[in-house]
Amino acid sequence: MRSAFVYAAARTHFGRINGAFAGTRPDDLAAVALAGTLAKVPELEAARIDDVVWGLANGAGEDNRNVGRMAVLLAGLPTSVPATTVNRLCGSGLDAAMIGSRAIETGDAEVVVAGGVESMTRAPWVLPKPNRAFPVDNITAVSTTLGWRLVNPAMPKGWTISLGECNEILQSKFSITRERQDAFAAESHAKASAAWSEGFYDDLVVPTPDVGLTCDETIRPDTTVEKLATLKPAFRPDGTITGGNASPLNDGASAVVLGSESASSIIGASAIARVAGRATTALDPDLFGYAPVEAANAALSRAGISWSQVGVVELNEAFAVQSIACIDAWDIDPAIVNIKGGAIAIGHPLGASGGRILGTLAHVLHERKERWGVAAICIGVGQGLAVVLENIQSAR
Repeated sequence: MRSAFVYAAARTHFGRINGAFAGTRPDDLAAVALAGTLAKVPELEAARIDDVVWGLANGAGEDNRNVGRMAVLLAGLPTSVPATTVNRLCGSGLDAAMIGSRAIETGDAEVVVAGGVESMTRAPWVLPKPNRAFPVDNITAVSTTLGWRLVNPAMPKGWTISLGECNEILQSKFSITRERQDAFAAESHAKASAAWSEGFYDDLVVPTPDVGLTCDETIRPDTTVEKLATLKPAFRPDGTITGGNASPLNDGASAVVLGSESASSIIGASAIARVAGRATTALDPDLFGYAPVEAANAALSRAGISWSQVGVVELNEAFAVQSIACIDAWDIDPAIVNIKGGAIAIGHPLGASGGRILGTLAHVLHERKERWGVAAICIGVGQGLAVVLENIQSAR
């Protein structure tokens, strides 16, 4: 079976909820990321794209069900370019890239654009349909922004608790202190701020028309452990998780161009990295934050390497506590994880985060001249995804 390669990556800035992107529809955000990524490979004729695979966690509103196809049309690509939208909640964008890479490896496609989008600001409220017409009682609108909604009563109660409560369970299970979480969060902001100041994101982030962001909107360069220590617990009165050591709610989009080795002549560029391994794993829904552990271990096994060979890790920081738990389980040097900042600072627009970490990983591998890297993400309701990339320049 042949290999799939990453050729280009880009994303929009990530905006805070009700922030700079509050007036920008998710399909427009997706179109910006799609067009911006294709601009990185200008010799690629859009008509040569075999498929667009797009990730999205919410599809109940302006996303128009198949936001991937909407992005293709809004970006001005030929109507002959097909597109699909996939939903694996927080992992949707990385899932899209995994699906695209499989299509290339099996010979079903030569060039695939994979990406994802989320507008947590514009996620609509929904009204459940009544069992009978014209109910006399009030009807409650339910937010689709994040977490469980319209829960099936047959679902075990312990699985349908809030994402924050799930991570308080992880905290208790692994005895990860508030101090460690706050220190991790402060470092995320410091690294993200430094990466922007040093120009790392200049080539990875594309501007959105009529939005004046110059960096990701939730990065706080002045964050300190001392400031974070003053925040009150968000989920338990005596808990450890706060709004400062968890990822915020965000809007944004990301994309990557994938292709076969021979597609280099079609794309008009050299590949950045090879997709060397992938894995999808699952566990109890209330332990979802720990799911990347086995996903990454399995992806490394499929790539034929071990953790001792990995030089860079991009782990989506849904919460500091689950990130620390994963790093501890892998027994790796925290210094190789999220070198350019993570989701606690940059943000976590659900469907877009997978594309962000994959594109960032490819570029950090090149910058640091490391051969092997891992992108991993936890997913609500108990799933994890991981992809291993090989820097093909270092492999030569």
